[in-house]
Amino acid sequence: MATRQLVTSGAAVLVSAVIVTTGMLMNSPAVQARGDGDDQESRIERGFDIAPVPLNLAGKNRALVGLGSYLVNAVADCNGCHSSDPSTEFAPAGNPYFGQPTTINPSTYLGGGRDFGPFPGPGPFPHIISRNLTPDKSGLPEGGHTFSEFVQIMRSGVDMDHLHPTCTGAANGNCLPPPFDGALLQVMPWPIHHNMTDHDLRAIYEYLSAIPCIEGPPAPSVLHNDCQ
Repeated sequence: MATRQLVTSGAAVLVSAVIVTTGMLMNSPAVQARGDGDDQESRIERGFDIAPVPLNLAGKNRALVGLGSYLVNAVADCNGCHSSDPSTEFAPAGNPYFGQPTTINPSTYLGGGRDFGPFPGPGPFPHIISRNLTPDKSGLPEGGHTFSEFVQIMRSGVDMDHLHPTCTGAANGNCLPPPFDGALLQVMPWPIHHNMTDHDLRAIYEYLSAIPCIEGPPAPSVLHNDCQ
């Protein structure tokens, strides 16, 4: 009986040691780094797989472009708002809501123009229109915004186009009535996106720099992009 108890106790100690050792290995920096790296690489490659338009990688960081595509196309659904209209968001015979294989329309992809209607409601209030995110001839996205400006937009929601200032008198169809702050983007979910890491924002910016330019409507429309 004593011998059996001794063997049982020894086995229990051995099992406990294995569990503790495994836990220490799983929590070690080397194991964590390897796991994170594998996951990051899979997102990068998946990003390239699902990019709906040809990408210009000249002078770009390939890993950032791939990760940015993953975030834009698999996580944030940026095209869901930054395409002109639900009826043109998908290519013919490519609308998943009709049971068709999903095919994004490249001619409207991230070119902006989605009309969210009068904001904050019916009345003499401005229509909120999603912006063109594609790069202009400078190669910078959103019509030429620098990375520091992009970060500021995503972190604080500032509207650098100053389209709809806060009303100081009666609503006139262009200003936003208080308590809405006309210095900020409305509808755009920057309060959610501002939680992204700096690395994620850099990746999104790099990806938006790699997609084709969409010219949009003629100037002076805020959606116009000088592609040449």
